[in-house]
Amino acid sequence: MVQRVTEVVGSDKESFARAVQNAVSTASKTLRGLKWFRVAELEGSIEGSTVTEYRALVRIYFDYEGKP
Repeated sequence: MVQRVTEVVGSDKESFARAVQNAVSTASKTLRGLKWFRVAELEGSIEGSTVTEYRALVRIYFDYEGKP
């Protein structure tokens, strides 16, 4: 078996977990055979003393369907 990996950034106003889910949900619209993911980085935006956005760099692994 061979797998490929792509990196996507998900964001959300509420949480890191939802940012990751947004990344996976969006990737699943154009990629097939998603198998697992790894959160590579977490970051966010701050305005004043308030966190205003959560971002997650997510590596998504999926089956390679090309010619070997």
